[in-house]
Amino acid sequence: MIFHTPAPKSKKRKPNAKARALQASWEDLLKKYDVKPNVVVAQRTSSPPVVLRRDSMAHLPSVDTGVGVAPKKEAPVYTGDAMIGISVLHKSNGIPVFRQEDAIDISKMRR
Repeated sequence: MIFHTPAPKSKKRKPNAKARALQASWEDLLKKYDVKPNVVVAQRTSSPPVVLRRDSMAHLPSVDTGVGVAPKKEAPVYTGDAMIGISVLHKSNGIPVFRQEDAIDISKMRR
């Protein structure tokens, strides 16, 4: 029977001389300018958050200006003369064809 033991937890490393000097200089700056570190303490509220339901908001009127949000976008249409057609390479993948050679190559391709 094999027993798997958990890997030992790594100890917290002690700061080296450079890190200690940096921390000391930081604390000196804080003392020099009389700055106290911000400590955020989470405060618990005694009441649960308020949840609004649709049926409780039914009495609130809706604002209607009578104007739509945006005009309808026109469908894109190709107006040039460089494209000679559209080919289907695989399933419903439409590919624009610009040269006769491309059309021949696409027709000869297999899956």
